[in-house]
This record gives sequence, C-alpha cells and structure tokens, in this order.
Amino acid sequence: MWLGPMGTALRWRNRASLPSLRFFSQLHSRSSFGIAFDIDGVILRGRAPIGGSPRALRRMYRDSGELKFPFLFLTNGGGIPESIRASELSELLGVNILPSQKLLFDWKILACSLFCVTLMQVVQGHSPFKNLLKRFENELIIALGKGEPALVMSEYGFKKVLSLDEYASYFKNIDPVSQYKNWTTEKIFDCEGNSKDLVPRYDVLSDSVKAAFVVSDPVDWGRDIQVLCDVLRSGGLPGQGSGPQPPLYFAADDLEYQAAFPSERLGMGAFRIALESIFNRIHHNGLEYTSFGKPNPFVFRNAEAILRLLQPSCHVMEKGNKDTNSFKTLYMIGDNPLVDIRGAVQAGHPWFSILTRTGVFKGKENHAKFPADLGLPRVVDTVEEAVDYILKKECSS
Repeated sequence: MWLGPMGTALRWRNRASLPSLRFFSQLHSRSSFGIAFDIDGVILRGRAPIGGSPRALRRMYRDSGELKFPFLFLTNGGGIPESIRASELSELLGVNILPSQKLLFDWKILACSLFCVTLMQVVQGHSPFKNLLKRFENELIIALGKGEPALVMSEYGFKKVLSLDEYASYFKNIDPVSQYKNWTTEKIFDCEGNSKDLVPRYDVLSDSVKAAFVVSDPVDWGRDIQVLCDVLRSGGLPGQGSGPQPPLYFAADDLEYQAAFPSERLGMGAFRIALESIFNRIHHNGLEYTSFGKPNPFVFRNAEAILRLLQPSCHVMEKGNKDTNSFKTLYMIGDNPLVDIRGAVQAGHPWFSILTRTGVFKGKENHAKFPADLGLPRVVDTVEEAVDYILKKECSS
C-alpha cells in the first residue's frame, strides 16, 4: 500500500502489475537524490554507447537487478513510443529500463475513486504532448518527423492522427518536386502485390487539420515546410484560401545535437527557424507555436515528479505538511549547455547540473554563458566520471 494525494491510502487495483515494479521496490531506504541522463552525446552517439555509459548505469542497480538509485533518461529526442525506446536502451546498455506503464490504484477517500500514475524511465521531447489529449483527442491532427510520429500520437490516445507523409500523399502536386526525389511514401499493395491508390482514412479533403505536431526531427525539410505553410495559413485545409492558424507544437527546440557524425547536426530548432522565417515572409501574421523539451522548466518539474514515483515509498503528504518525499539533490547530466545546463539552472533547487565533453560541448573550461554547477570552472569528460562524482558525494555523506 502506498499513500496518495492528501495522505490517502492507495491499494493496487491490478495485482498483476506488481511484478513489473519489483526492480525498484526493494530499496532499503529512500534515496535523497535522483539522476536525469541526457541520451545523445552523453549515453550514446548514434547507437553506440559512449563515455563508459554501460558501466555507469550498472552502478545504479543492485546485483539482483533491482534499482538502487532512482534515475531516468531525459532527452529531447524521440520519434518512437517511450516503451520501444526503453527496450532499445535496455538492449544497447545491458540494463533493465522500465517502459512506460500506467497503473491504477484504489483511492480510499471516496470508496469508488481511482488514482492513476504512469511509471517510466524514458522521457522524450514529445512526452508532454499527451497532456493535450483532452483538447485534440477526436480532432484531425498531423504529426511529422523521423521514426513513427503518427504511432507515437496514437499511443498517447489521439484518435484521428495522420503522419505528414500520408497526409501530403492525398493532395496531388502539393510537393512540386516530388518526382525528383529518390524516396517515396510507402504505397499500399493488394494481395497480388499490385499498388493501389491511397484511400484517405479520414475526410482530409474537406475536414480541416486542427493542430500540427512536430514530433521528431523532420526528414524532408522542403516538403514539410511547404505542406505546413499550406496547412497553417489556410486555416487547416491546403488550397482553400486563408484562415486562422491551427496550433503548432514542437517537441523540442534544439538548434544542434550530437549524433554519430563528428560535428553537431542541425536539430528541430533549426527546422523551426527555417519554417518561421519562410512563413513570416509569405503570411501577414507571424507564426505562432509552442515548444516543449529542455530547457523548458516544465520538463524538469515533470522529471522530478516521475523520479518521486521511482522512490521506494512514493507518497504525497496532506496539505500543509512538509513533503518528506522531496529530493535533496537532482542531478542533470548533459552535453549541451544551452539545453541541459540552462534548463537545470532555470529549474532551480533541487537541480544540480553536470556537463560532459562527449557531445555538443567540447571545451576545456566550463561554458561561459551557461556554466555547469559542478566544480566551477571544471567539467567532467564522461558520464562515468559524472556518476562516480555523484556516488562518492552522496554515499559518503
């Protein structure tokens, strides 16, 4: 039994869910700290582990495989569901990463009430999009980016979502240079292997798009900017004059990030700048949008709430009482001063930032504009060195 809002008792609604929690339920005492790891440039470069990350993460577990200290991955990347990303990380790093899972508890205050929590160790840039479900659940929306953006949004509960790839395929000649591209949108084939004309799942030729979501880094910038401009300046229906701009959401706003290539790659923030510049030149009103992801303080507050759920005794005290489940320190280990370090600094207590040299940042001294908290003006070389510092500090105090 756990304690829930206002100190009320919570009992498992589904006992079958209990085994999935055993990897952290055996902590002998509540941890006074938690850790948020960035992924690209800290844990991985491409799909290759870097900076001793597998060894560093194994120190977060007991020999039995149970979680010893609460931690999660806090990344602006994405494009696939959190559960799939957790499985990939588990395989690449050799540790058991908890997939996203909803659990129902009996809330013993009104007899029939339920309390739902989501446990996860992977928080991606687009994870906050699920908070917009109530507004757009049954509305036509488009999702774009690498990976499976429509699948991501569908798993969040959105009922009428199309990838921009599929959406654009229903509008003949919307991309004037499509015939010159070597890649094509996947076709639908009949049982004999003959290609068939795509039939819209929704009435896209008359139903306006109510919102657009940039879930991950776009692949075809030219086509995507063209289609987004058509949708946004027409009021949601390309080729039908002008209308109020539908809401536009970005999962993150990173200008650059560290991938497998030696130098940084342009990120979603660069795409946003390109789209905004073009849209503002061809439309009388400036582009309106909302960006999520680090360094937004909301992301860090959300991460703190999730880390509390990974505590051995998760509870919230009655109103007016001190929350004894609060952390003394939360560590953000990142490679991007403008994103990871800036976000932790803006979030304030209890966040403490640590900067590595394995990704975007490669300087000898601390970053001048957004310096990390650890050992001014010193930074660490790798995530393994960062974890070593944390455990020596926390476990000896």
